[in-house]
Amino acid sequence: MGKLKLDLHDIYSDGRRIEESLSRIVFEAVKKKITEVEIIPGKGSGQLKKSVLRFLEQPEIKKLYHRIEKDDKNFGRIFVHFRY
Repeated sequence: MGKLKLDLHDIYSDGRRIEESLSRIVFEAVKKKITEVEIIPGKGSGQLKKSVLRFLEQPEIKKLYHRIEKDDKNFGRIFVHFRY
């Protein structure tokens, strides 16, 4: 149980580091049986958020989590829910 948080503001322009960070946090959540990961791509143009969602839609990643929730009140935030 628990929650992890990943803020992508500092690396928004580095695609490789973004993928590595996303990968690392998803696998860490699975390993530690974390139920929720909060990813903060920020508001900006929406391109980073789209990249995050594309990453999460990859079949080998998608099978690891239960569902994605986009925050209605904060466009710059995505929740990834895990079920064990």
